[in-house]
Amino acid sequence: MRDAIARALSWAFSILAPRRPGRHTAEFLARQAEPVRTEPVRIDPWSKPWPTPTPEHVRARYTPLRGEDVALTRPYCRAGGTADLGLICERRRAAALATLGVDWPYTYEGAPFPASAFAVAGVPA
Repeated sequence: MRDAIARALSWAFSILAPRRPGRHTAEFLARQAEPVRTEPVRIDPWSKPWPTPTPEHVRARYTPLRGEDVALTRPYCRAGGTADLGLICERRRAAALATLGVDWPYTYEGAPFPASAFAVAGVPA
């Protein structure tokens, strides 16, 4: 019963009270005063847009996906042949074991030392 009385009173007060415009209405925005600038406006080369056209690879990031027109992955996401994941995993393994004090022998193509340089006390790597 108390809830019903409270609801009825709030409804009655909302009818009688003058309504203010919502935050996103045109009336509310028209009532807002213009902000006062205390600092002078700087005019420098960086205040204007860059005069050259936007490169194609940058525009490709913002083009919407349209079903069959595009591949499943964007061209800038493809890292197929650019990263050798086996080498990355091997380096991470060597770094993790180095924190434990274990010398892990690993090598890669073009490395300055062969894997045999890591042999400890005659034990082959």
